[in-house]
Amino acid sequence: MNTNDKYAITIGRQFGSGGRLIGQALARELGIEYYDKALLHEAAKHAGMSPELFERKDEKAPSFFSGMMSLNMGYSAYSLYPGTSSISDDALYRTQSDVIRALADRSSCVIVGRSADYALRDRDNVINIFVHAPIEERVRRIMERGDATTAEQARQLAEKTNKLRAAYYNFYTDKRWGHASSYDLTIDSSRLSLEDIVALVKQYIQLRK
Repeated sequence: MNTNDKYAITIGRQFGSGGRLIGQALARELGIEYYDKALLHEAAKHAGMSPELFERKDEKAPSFFSGMMSLNMGYSAYSLYPGTSSISDDALYRTQSDVIRALADRSSCVIVGRSADYALRDRDNVINIFVHAPIEERVRRIMERGDATTAEQARQLAEKTNKLRAAYYNFYTDKRWGHASSYDLTIDSSRLSLEDIVALVKQYIQLRK
């Protein structure tokens, strides 16, 4: 790996583990671009579609699969795929993957989620990270940021969101979501401070040169 050239850091994460914050901090520290939800808007623009369509399907398995699942957010259950669309799930996935590759071609970047590690699997200048944490820590984070009002709601949200992310990743890749063999680094975010995690990844990048 030559970090004088463009490179990408991909981050898979358990819901509530702080993966997004780690990604943002890494991008700031390294002076490179950062993408998470913004990637959906890039993909929508690229495909000439509404960003809402991508958001509705964001990190969800295809409709025939996810339509059989429901998610209880602590308030009410709802279908994860409320209907069909004129474009296939596979086409949406391919478009998003094309955007991921185009962004990595354009400049060094951090990309959170969206199975970016798989989209960039044939490249040498990519570091793939998975961030996890004990459920108690994830529940605390989820409640602190206002995504749930009780510990039970936070726990249910974490568990079911992770099931959706795993189903999406496992369906579209030949790897397993969260399995150590799928990544270069797996990090328990409860063990180190945000600053120390950023320093750890920076050191890893230097060693990979």
